[in-house]
Amino acid sequence: MKKTISTIIISSAIIAASTLMLPVTTVAEPSPSPQTSSRLFAPVFSPEIPSKMKFCGKNVDLDRNDMYERFDRELTSIIYSHGSTMLMLKRANKYFPVIAPILKANGLPEDIIYLACAESSLNPRAYSPAKAAGLWQFMASTAKDYGLEVNDEIDERYNVEKATQAACRYLKKGLQKYGDWPTVMASYNAGMGRISTELDKQLSDNSFDLYLNDETSRYVFRIMAIKAILENPASFGYQLNPDQLYRNVECKTVEVSGPVEDWATWAQQQGISYAQLKEENPWIRSRSLTNKAGKTYQVKVPKADSVYRSKQTPSVYNKDWVK
Repeated sequence: MKKTISTIIISSAIIAASTLMLPVTTVAEPSPSPQTSSRLFAPVFSPEIPSKMKFCGKNVDLDRNDMYERFDRELTSIIYSHGSTMLMLKRANKYFPVIAPILKANGLPEDIIYLACAESSLNPRAYSPAKAAGLWQFMASTAKDYGLEVNDEIDERYNVEKATQAACRYLKKGLQKYGDWPTVMASYNAGMGRISTELDKQLSDNSFDLYLNDETSRYVFRIMAIKAILENPASFGYQLNPDQLYRNVECKTVEVSGPVEDWATWAQQQGISYAQLKEENPWIRSRSLTNKAGKTYQVKVPKADSVYRSKQTPSVYNKDWVK
């Protein structure tokens, strides 16, 4: 019998529907054996935690259960944050030679340098959601209290040398108040008012014994963990060649005591680009400078050959950073 078009369509629909109702059989992939799984992933190791650690000239006892866990948390977290930790290590070669002499001149322990690492990962352009800025993450009001200029045209929180001097003033004041560097560091994070209040309320004389918010509780241990890693990065698996570390550009200093109508034009007159000017002087925040007070600013101008790595002489701040 000759089939009509409608009959064909109906028959096709019935066949399709019946096909959809058929059970679907799948072939399960065999689960990888433990031996196969171990080859799919790199080994992951938990760091060894010492019973004590030298920090700011004193031994910090890590035997107490909470001290052990807080240090382990920060050390583990930083070790396995590979990208940010590697960048911090590379930047350290650039900024430690600038920061360390200032700390020493102010009588601060060398370990204070790791506080800057914890604050900004040594990113000089760091700017937090709370509006803290620069390598030392000063709030604008605190920066002004400690002698830094902060306005629409100039923001010295981004001046590594001046911000480090301001941080020294803050930390030395904290030491006079608390007499204990870890407590001073905790106050750098939470503020002296908050730490002093909690010391009184909790009948304690140091920050390690305080019950604080999570950020401040972790803060000093984070600084200690950064010290442990940066003192011997190879022991935590970080391998660098000397040429991979970041370097400072050699600059001449030009004094500017009047207004600058346009910094891009000024930079061109110095034989550099506006981008190079800003790279070495991130504290310049506007395209111009009114400077009504006639203040003198020290502006860094990169020397021509120094901006090329092939023409620089590599230097390594800490020989333990490289293989």
